[in-house]
Amino acid sequence: MSVLDVTSTRRRQRVGRPKSAPRRRPGERLLPYLLAAPAVLYLVAFQGIPFLQQVVLSFSDTSLLNPTSIDLVGLENYREVFADPGFLDAVRVTIVYVIACVAGTMLLGLGTALLMNRKFRGRGLARSLLIIPWAAPAVAVALVMAWIFNPQYGVANDALGTVGLAPADGQWLDSTSRALGTILFITIWQLFPFTAVIILAALQAVPDELHEAALLDGASWTQRFRAVTWPVIRPTISILALLMTIWSIRRFELIWLMTQGGPAGSTNTLVIDLYRRGFVERELGHAAAVGFVGVVISLAITVIFFVVSNRAEKSA
Repeated sequence: MSVLDVTSTRRRQRVGRPKSAPRRRPGERLLPYLLAAPAVLYLVAFQGIPFLQQVVLSFSDTSLLNPTSIDLVGLENYREVFADPGFLDAVRVTIVYVIACVAGTMLLGLGTALLMNRKFRGRGLARSLLIIPWAAPAVAVALVMAWIFNPQYGVANDALGTVGLAPADGQWLDSTSRALGTILFITIWQLFPFTAVIILAALQAVPDELHEAALLDGASWTQRFRAVTWPVIRPTISILALLMTIWSIRRFELIWLMTQGGPAGSTNTLVIDLYRRGFVERELGHAAAVGFVGVVISLAITVIFFVVSNRAEKSA
């Protein structure tokens, strides 16, 4: 072996030898944990401890009149809750409300985002006005909508009466057949701007070159949307659907201020049922059991979402 061969061999050995990582000082090692500590402490103090208290209450016989007296009763609260027809109706109403709310907000938000993504005069003003329903406080929305759908002096009956669509009795929120639909209409109207703005931001990430190439190939709008636009915005749509599902399950103030779960339980969701049991009937044990069922449903939906998303990503 010549001198040149030996030199080149040693050089390759030095290049291929991994460099030792620089030593970190003790302060640098603790820095990530120190930065995460405030968020962890917040979650423990305001989420973890109340959740554990709720779990304990769900297995106890506790009244709001005497909250310090806790008598453990095992699964008795869950047996009584699941044997109550009102709770089963609340689950049914919640499922209908969540499905309709998520489908309506996502479809209307997607259509609005596609429209706002086009170039037209006044597009900036239209985008600014779009966010007003979502930015409005829920209490203000409830009060205004209660006035609009009032059977005596509400403008909804006057406007729909001109085209023959107003109900004969003029009732919206006091009708067992129309109350849930009215609440859904108001909820979708208030929430769809949020989905539209998020989807619009995702649409901005779609490369124009792909659209131009698809146009040159003679692809139709539907083909371009399915092959170019949808793969880019699908992760955003999935996360939005999960968020809207959880928010719909937790929706309280709008329903309570407008119908309080009535009439005859037609708008009584799990959250409304929890509030009534805890603060009207003053049965904290039953209310905690209903709340824990809602948490389990939310966790199940989240797990199913991530499983389906992982399978979709692997198959893509």
